[in-house]
Amino acid sequence: TLCEHLGLGYSGSDPLTLALCLNKARAKEILSYHGIANAPFMVVYNPKDARLQAFTYPAIVKPLSEGSSKGIYDNAVVRNETESQQCIGQMLSRYNQAVILESFLEGQEFTVALWGNGDEVEVLPIVALNFADLPAGANRIYSYEAKWLWDVPSKPLDIFVCPAEIEKTLQEQIEQLVIKTYHVLNIRDWARIDVRLDMSGRPHILEINPLPGILPKIEDNSCFPKAARTAGYGYAEMLDHVVRIALKRIGREKAVRKSA
Repeated sequence: TLCEHLGLGYSGSDPLTLALCLNKARAKEILSYHGIANAPFMVVYNPKDARLQAFTYPAIVKPLSEGSSKGIYDNAVVRNETESQQCIGQMLSRYNQAVILESFLEGQEFTVALWGNGDEVEVLPIVALNFADLPAGANRIYSYEAKWLWDVPSKPLDIFVCPAEIEKTLQEQIEQLVIKTYHVLNIRDWARIDVRLDMSGRPHILEINPLPGILPKIEDNSCFPKAARTAGYGYAEMLDHVVRIALKRIGREKAVRKSA
């Protein structure tokens, strides 16, 4: 917002898109309006909400407006109304915001890096998540524990496969889904979008990250750089490419120095 007020160009999406993607309910409502598959959900303000009884379980509980797996602990997967009430109550108390209760998709999970604008949006190699390396008994989600406690640089979790070993048909379905999502939400320059399959193998949008994490070291297990490396970009080359995309969008291609 400050850059726009000062008339300064910048990379990435505008404040409206960033806010919409941060609010999981608003993002899912927009996706649903445009016929983009995402899991059934409800927004909850009270753990005694009568609608919890009729909700289809298993489900997952998430803070309405957080990122980086904040609040999505291993116990966020709930299998009945009692577990749901308990988890929702804890989350409402801890984060002082509404929560979203979402049907838990049982299929495989992927995360997809994209960059570009308009007709030039490119999908980088898809990253598949293999939860077999999680501790015994852990839920098959990339939880807060998995991201920040169990997966550490000194002992990275071996749960990412890039490029994903999937059939061409599924790859194309995922690519079409994330590109449509990218355009519908007016995402600019780059993003990382999480996708999960239902039990029938149909891909659904899980989360949208218009400000993707870009930790530089391989052992950090940051997925956008992982996809870029698989596509042949070093870390500096990846950042340079994003800047070039943004400069082209704002009509400043000539400001980019041509490499010798």
